[in-house]
Amino acid sequence: MVRDDLGMHVELPSRVRRVVSIVPSLTESIAATHRELLVGATDWCTHPADLDVVRVRGTKNPDVDLIRKLAPDVVIANAEENHDPDLAALRDAGLPVWVTAPTTVEQSLESLRRMLSAITGDVPGWLDEAREVWRPPYAGPRRRAVIPIWRRPWMALGRNTFAGDLLQRIGIDNVFADSAERYPRIDPAALPAYELVVLPDEPYAFSPDDGPEAFGERAVCVSGRHLTWYGPSLVEARDLLTGQLT
Repeated sequence: MVRDDLGMHVELPSRVRRVVSIVPSLTESIAATHRELLVGATDWCTHPADLDVVRVRGTKNPDVDLIRKLAPDVVIANAEENHDPDLAALRDAGLPVWVTAPTTVEQSLESLRRMLSAITGDVPGWLDEAREVWRPPYAGPRRRAVIPIWRRPWMALGRNTFAGDLLQRIGIDNVFADSAERYPRIDPAALPAYELVVLPDEPYAFSPDDGPEAFGERAVCVSGRHLTWYGPSLVEARDLLTGQLT
């Protein structure tokens, strides 16, 4: 019996053979380590593109009955992505549930190490590579940025978020980092001083034609997978986002 990021005991068999993931980044992490373990994933689990497993609906409305029928040894979830009632329903169905909850890059790397060690028995090479990629501190110029995640209503990254921590590690400081909320509502016409707008393509699909026009400063569309996912994407995220936002 081991503990997840929430400190909850998770009773795993001596060898895990069947995993259902209801978080896209964790699906990619398992697939890049031991793909054969995955038997179910959400409709939003798009990486790897050729993943052939049973789809169990979305992160916010997983099909608990279908997941139960898949008889997984463990369901992997995230405290932010998934709703507590769904996780409770999975546990009530007798399924072990491992919940991750990192809010920084460093926490994500440690969270992945613990999860993958416990579930797959391995610490994959890509995780060691990601740790090395993010080890050097940033020493260049800094910029103040707004990072919207939704519109209608407009919402942005606020305090204590993984994506906010990742950006500050490449010299981009979130102007709402001290907000009382993690995802405050914002008015693009009444913002604190900023120099840059970072527009990820998820959870809202911002694009060059949908988002930049609302702001008075430079706006850049970026890969949401590299900004908000923690997993194999972290290996290339630092260089990719630095290149996009320079």
